Amino acid sequence: MLPHQPLPHHLLPHHPKPLLALPHHDGSPLYVSTQAPALGDTVTVRLRIPTAFGDVATVRTRANPDREPRFEDARRLGGAGAPDHGYVWWAAELRVENPVHGYRFLIGTADGGHWWLNASGLHDIETLDSEDFKLVAHPAPPAWAATSVMYQVFPDRFARSSAAAVRDTPDWAIPAEWDDAVDQLPPGRSQQFYGGDLDGITDHLDHLERLGVTLIYLTPVFPGRSNHRYDAASFTEVDPQLGGDAALIRLVEAAHARGLRVIGDLTANHSGHGHEWFQAAHHTPAAPESAFYYWLDPEQRDYQSWLGVPELPKFNWASTELRRRFIDGPDSVVAKWLKPPFHLDGWRIDVANMTGRLGDEDLNAEVRQAIRRTMIEVNPDTILLGEFTNDASGDFQGDAWHGAMTYANFTRPLWSWLCRPDQVPSFFGLPLGSIPAHSGEQFYRAHTRFAAGFPWRTRLATMNALDTHDTARFRTHADAEAVPVALGLSVTLPGIPVVFAGDEFGLTGVDGEHSRTPMPWSSAAEPPVASTIDLYASLIGLRRAHEALSTGGLRWLHVGDDALVYVRETGHESVLLLATRAAAEVTLPDWVLPVGGRVGELPPEAGTAVCTVSDTGVRLVATGASFTAWVLPGVTIAPDGPAVSPRGLAR
Repeated sequence: MLPHQPLPHHLLPHHPKPLLALPHHDGSPLYVSTQAPALGDTVTVRLRIPTAFGDVATVRTRANPDREPRFEDARRLGGAGAPDHGYVWWAAELRVENPVHGYRFLIGTADGGHWWLNASGLHDIETLDSEDFKLVAHPAPPAWAATSVMYQVFPDRFARSSAAAVRDTPDWAIPAEWDDAVDQLPPGRSQQFYGGDLDGITDHLDHLERLGVTLIYLTPVFPGRSNHRYDAASFTEVDPQLGGDAALIRLVEAAHARGLRVIGDLTANHSGHGHEWFQAAHHTPAAPESAFYYWLDPEQRDYQSWLGVPELPKFNWASTELRRRFIDGPDSVVAKWLKPPFHLDGWRIDVANMTGRLGDEDLNAEVRQAIRRTMIEVNPDTILLGEFTNDASGDFQGDAWHGAMTYANFTRPLWSWLCRPDQVPSFFGLPLGSIPAHSGEQFYRAHTRFAAGFPWRTRLATMNALDTHDTARFRTHADAEAVPVALGLSVTLPGIPVVFAGDEFGLTGVDGEHSRTPMPWSSAAEPPVASTIDLYASLIGLRRAHEALSTGGLRWLHVGDDALVYVRETGHESVLLLATRAAAEVTLPDWVLPVGGRVGELPPEAGTAVCTVSDTGVRLVATGASFTAWVLPGVTIAPDGPAVSPRGLAR
């Protein structure tokens, strides 16, 4: 199909133009000249408009410094000559005047039409400031964040070292053998104790290297009175049941020696009711620690807790002393574990959405910013992630959190597209009674809607999890053929792919506690398990082999009930991705991709679908559920724009 030919009139409900005809911009190096601007810097932003969109007369940027709209003209790159491969590029300069500097594009067409382009897409009416593209001048995330592949470990269930056998079982615990079934009912849900430890993780680092993961996320390692340890009794020592401080040092040193990073888990919203601070203040109004919690009576008998769970009393972050001990400065808990001899590479903050919030108090921004200031002071090359189960964008504008552990923009839409519509007691906290059945178009809309509020670099550090220790396992409600599709989306959409330990063994679980199954190491060589492990290693390898899949731009090319087609692209390579849940055939005009003069079948980098290039376009055919990738040349920007290096970074 030639650039001047009309496109099929398949309209997506929220776009007034066909998908392939949409102008495109994102925060990647193809479109933004720097990923880490400072206040006062001038940044070049670029816009790519298909000629199929129609004749464009003007392009303006609309920024909003100090909440006062400002418009600037963009210039057409390449002059007034022929378009470059079916697209016309425009560029403009923006001066970064606020720590979060929002902007959008106003496109004027030759027929007098006006269109707004922001992070949520193309609109024929004026758009929200919250959905603007954003330049962020806050301190940047570590360079390694966007290229990470995360592996989540629940320490009690990963592996036992030889030392675990000689440790006494704690008094609160219900001992279990490694092959015992997980107890789904109280008190076993939180007290069943398998005895996994940190040296057990160190013993299995070969497995993580084989998978290709680069970042280990440990759920809490501090002592508590539960198997999950989110009820911390102290933040100043590693639980002796896990091997104590020395075992954490051994694990981090061994991981670093292999090029792996390790982050910990902090409950900044609450402690356990056995915590030394709480014990000092409970029934003791005169104690200095009394200000650390919310008390409901003068005697300090009753107190505010997380969701009414008495074992988890809620922190009151109005306390200066709590901040000093926990989050603020080089002597705080936050700092201690990032410094020698422990050298953790960052934190995931539990219940980040509720931290510092209660009724008319909202100290969340102060808490998260203090945590990040301390991290920068101790080691700026560390990552800060926050748990969020719903729309996280309001808190994730780059002032502290680098990425969100959120289910709204990836996990829930993924399940709704790929899982069976089974009956479930709770769908990630939603009282629906079943897994909603979504089309691919609904997945696209949900993903785009929730991702639009994040700055681009925050999107790159958002966790793309199929499941976690707080959810049912994906495989519980999905057929085997859906696994490569789900994993493929996880490793190729913007964000950090997350593997919850045991997913690569094909484990199932009906809820968060039931999913915390001990790792079945003895089954690793069994053919079905071995093939699943190989699948994970292969698709993680795909991610790591192509920079475009970590930091490249994202364009959606086709959205249908059963098939999604998108491309991640940089100046030196493009990766075309096809995800299908059933047999599908998609034909794209050849101008949407840099296929050059190629004719015939393109070899896939991964997967089994077929891509054929001819003079009629690019034809993709899948015979069933599948995930396939093809590597193509990089994107060329019109030559008289800002000079572009082979890796797509402005010079």
